[in-house]
Amino acid sequence: MKVTIVGAGAVGASCAEYIAIKDFADEVVLIDIKEGFAEGKAMDLMQTSSLNGFDSTITGTTGDYSKTANSDIAVITSGIPRKPGMTREELISTNAGIVKNVTENIVKYSPNVTLIVVSNPMDTMAYLAAKSSGLPKNRVIGMGGALDSARFKYNLAMAMNCPTSEVNAMVIGGHTDTGMVPLIEKANRNSIPVAKFLSAEKQQEVVEATKVGGATLTKLLGTSAWYAPGAAVSEIVKAIALDSKKIFPCSAYLTGQFGLEDICIGVPCVIGKNGIEKIVEVDLSNAEKEKMQSSAEEVRKTNALL
Repeated sequence: MKVTIVGAGAVGASCAEYIAIKDFADEVVLIDIKEGFAEGKAMDLMQTSSLNGFDSTITGTTGDYSKTANSDIAVITSGIPRKPGMTREELISTNAGIVKNVTENIVKYSPNVTLIVVSNPMDTMAYLAAKSSGLPKNRVIGMGGALDSARFKYNLAMAMNCPTSEVNAMVIGGHTDTGMVPLIEKANRNSIPVAKFLSAEKQQEVVEATKVGGATLTKLLGTSAWYAPGAAVSEIVKAIALDSKKIFPCSAYLTGQFGLEDICIGVPCVIGKNGIEKIVEVDLSNAEKEKMQSSAEEVRKTNALL
């Protein structure tokens, strides 16, 4: 299993670290445009191998995509990160050109690759990669929903004062502060609806905190978060590598599912060796359907800027 990570910044390096520590990839390649940066990150990470007990080999390269040849999976984190006060949509003019160029270079050397898109605005960047790569649409995955759902579970666990391992919850829709659709009606603690533990008012507080989770961290950190995004990517990569058939909410190219088509947006996906192996159409309440449609309209407006 060979995994390429494009962009050796905080998110990319965290992806590499988690993938290596979980020890399911033989080779991880970091690539960046900054001279020596990916090589340095790779060396630093490799020097933890005896301490963290992993056997994966991590290498770095400055802009040489031939070093990524025959990658099974490529993770695209490249692009400018958010700054405090910025929306993900404001990144499009810069990041669209970067993601298109990266996608073309990756596919040139790895025609059978599965792409995982992290760059923002994520749903639109996944759509761009799906359209420009020439890959089967099931082999282009947007990471956002997996991260948003992890943040949703964290917020619910904090509100219920319980371990996150007891919480089952999912976020679908666009990976935007206004477009996320946290499925609070379906969230549960060990199969018990969260409504048994939280008032309607508290549930709404959790939903709103989840939707602005990324912006909250950006304000605190001065840039985008990296630990949770890296962990979310590593779990999707692991599901592909081990063919585990796990369900993650991911931005997938839709062809009529949920009443939507020609759009990448967050939906529950079965992830295995072929990438997105099935899109699970869960039953939504009328309110959830309306929110999903509004989210799709918002994503389409951003797509129109490409």
